Amino acid sequence: MSSSSSILAFTWLLLLLLGVKNASPKPEEYNTYIIHMDRSHKPASFSTDESWHRSTLNSLSSFPTENEEKLLYSYNHVMHGFSARLTPSQLSELEKSPAHRATYQESFGKLHTTHTPKFLGLKGKTGLWPASSYGKDVIIGILDTGVWPESDSFSDKGMLPVPERWKGECENGTAFSPSVCNRKLIGARSFSKGIRAAGINISKEYDYESPRDFEGHGTHTASTAAGSQVLGASHFGYARGTAKGVAPSAHIAVYKVVWATSTLETAASDVLAGMDQAIADGVDIMSLSLGFPERTPYFKDLISIASLSAIEKGIVVICSAGNDGLPNTSLNGSPWITTVGAGTVDRSFIATLSLGNQLTMNGTSYYPESVYITNTPLFYGGTNLSKAICNVSTLNPKEVAGKVVLCESTTAVDVSVQLKEVQRAGGYAGILLANALTLDPQGSTLPSNFSIPSLVLKPGFGNSLRKYVTGENKPTIKSMRFVTTSLGTSPAPQVAYFSSRGPDAINPGFLKPDILAPGMDILAAVVPNRPYFKVGNYELASDYALNSGTSMAAPHVAGVAALLKAVHRDWSPAAIRSAMMTTASTIDNTGTVLKDQWTGLPATPLDFGAGHIDPNKAMNPGLIYDMGFQDYVEYLCSLGYSEKQLRAVIRRNKWSCSQNRTDLNYPSFVAMFPKGSNTKMGKNFSRVVTNVGDDAGVYQAVLVVPPGLSIEVEPRTLSFTHKYQNQSFVVSINVEKDAPKVQYGYLKWIDQHDHTVSSAIVAITG
Repeated sequence: MSSSSSILAFTWLLLLLLGVKNASPKPEEYNTYIIHMDRSHKPASFSTDESWHRSTLNSLSSFPTENEEKLLYSYNHVMHGFSARLTPSQLSELEKSPAHRATYQESFGKLHTTHTPKFLGLKGKTGLWPASSYGKDVIIGILDTGVWPESDSFSDKGMLPVPERWKGECENGTAFSPSVCNRKLIGARSFSKGIRAAGINISKEYDYESPRDFEGHGTHTASTAAGSQVLGASHFGYARGTAKGVAPSAHIAVYKVVWATSTLETAASDVLAGMDQAIADGVDIMSLSLGFPERTPYFKDLISIASLSAIEKGIVVICSAGNDGLPNTSLNGSPWITTVGAGTVDRSFIATLSLGNQLTMNGTSYYPESVYITNTPLFYGGTNLSKAICNVSTLNPKEVAGKVVLCESTTAVDVSVQLKEVQRAGGYAGILLANALTLDPQGSTLPSNFSIPSLVLKPGFGNSLRKYVTGENKPTIKSMRFVTTSLGTSPAPQVAYFSSRGPDAINPGFLKPDILAPGMDILAAVVPNRPYFKVGNYELASDYALNSGTSMAAPHVAGVAALLKAVHRDWSPAAIRSAMMTTASTIDNTGTVLKDQWTGLPATPLDFGAGHIDPNKAMNPGLIYDMGFQDYVEYLCSLGYSEKQLRAVIRRNKWSCSQNRTDLNYPSFVAMFPKGSNTKMGKNFSRVVTNVGDDAGVYQAVLVVPPGLSIEVEPRTLSFTHKYQNQSFVVSINVEKDAPKVQYGYLKWIDQHDHTVSSAIVAITG
């Protein structure tokens, strides 16, 4: 071979080798993954979780030895694990480790609000928020368990100076200094003499002898009503977004009247003292998320008495209806108090479950870790009833350890006990069937009970689960994913199952509760010094958390009342309540009547009052049903109270009552009829409405009347020529002798300016 031929051959060989080299795979790309680890596998030689996490990463093949940092965070509380930048090959290798529990790929999203202001229709550029300057210059008094003043929800950034009319102060006390108050939190006092006088000791371990909140309830209600804007708030990842109170520019004054003893208790004398001080200090709105179980006449009811005094001073009093969830259980039902029931919102917190047969279902979960469980055995007790319901001490660790456990619905054991039993036996996760159409965020499914990966499914999924688990030799869970917040849930709102219902036990002639507001799974500020969750051996705390109850609904209405007060400074408490009631909605987001969360059936005004609050419409109601202190005096005179009893509730020795009894000018109607009458029965009601809309307006009466109920209005047309003009009318209600126990309809006054002034009409027989 010639030299030129050899050179040519060498050149081709070199090009071939270079081609082979250039054809080799490109380096793998790095992505961010969150890795959930089983901490029980951590060797004792590692002093910290982070050192273990670093060692685990360094043990992976091809993990970079250079100084480039791939470990992002080491998690010790939210989960036991870490986030890191990994290649697919490294991830695959890591997932084969016995210490690996789950992988969650990094995801991205945008901030969402904590939702109830948005759910109420409040917007930054139109409607009640900008018109009221977000509640500027209004003072809301909160009577509750105190306040955690350092919470970002009580920052005074952007707040106006304290109103000159304010006479309150911030007191000194245990772990509380006047210096913690500011232009947002302008007052903080505590009242405990009554509970001390009863010989009840305030816990030194679980409370502070000062306005400082230990339990978190008062901090939650105060921030719901008027908390400042806080970015990135969430309940351990759920409901993540911007926390903001209903009236974020309003000022807050806190009156601590509930104390940790053997339980959380309050003395009526302390509540009375707190309300008294709030009136003296100059609050505009008073919110009480508390009540007393005894249903007593108004002259024995100190909240009623103190509220009437507040109303006389022009203060709007908002009270929760209670959480008994049954008919005739509504509390705080005096006709001068705005009584609030609780509704759900269109937001749910879910975990997604996929079975080995590809069947997928969503359940409720509050488990605080973003885990992703895959290909895990599923255990079911089957014919052994005690094991099937996960009763106490029935599960065998040898059978369930490391498995997902299915627990049947039962009335014998609640969900919290089932979860503890699954955890005791070493179950990896739990699937629990609810024994009712609703779940219980206050009791059995309290968010803090979700200490292991678990979800609660409604009974409708039960048959599919049983069929799968009993029909397979080795049933498995293909996947379980947690920490998902879903918006647009329907139907919503619903009447929360725990919300106390009417009629009012003291005077069923008034529709109570008055109105419905968000009260289920409400995210707001809490105290950060007490654990909320215990996951494994770690206790987790948070600045923000979900709570449910009419306690959460009342401050929503207090916030709306503050917004309305900022727009209409001259409106009376009755006018503000009327505006909220007559513009409330009785229709949910599916276009049908509000439903009862407990039964899934249509609810009635005895459940939801006037309906669900609509703040923007309440700003311009068209007409109002106004009342003043003397109107309530006239009503009290009609109850047959003795002079001594009247003096107790009216708080004076002299008063005047007209000889001709008139109806209280309430924005709803309840007609009570005796049971067993053989003839048609009827009642008449007189009302006066005030034009607060356009100067000139003509309103036509539109009646919604069910079969068996007869409703007439006289006159059928109300004409107004100027603002603040009054017009009167009479409503006649008649029922047939064999009428159902409860019937209801509506009177709607509608004008040419798109005002609809709606009043519920309820007829109760028996």
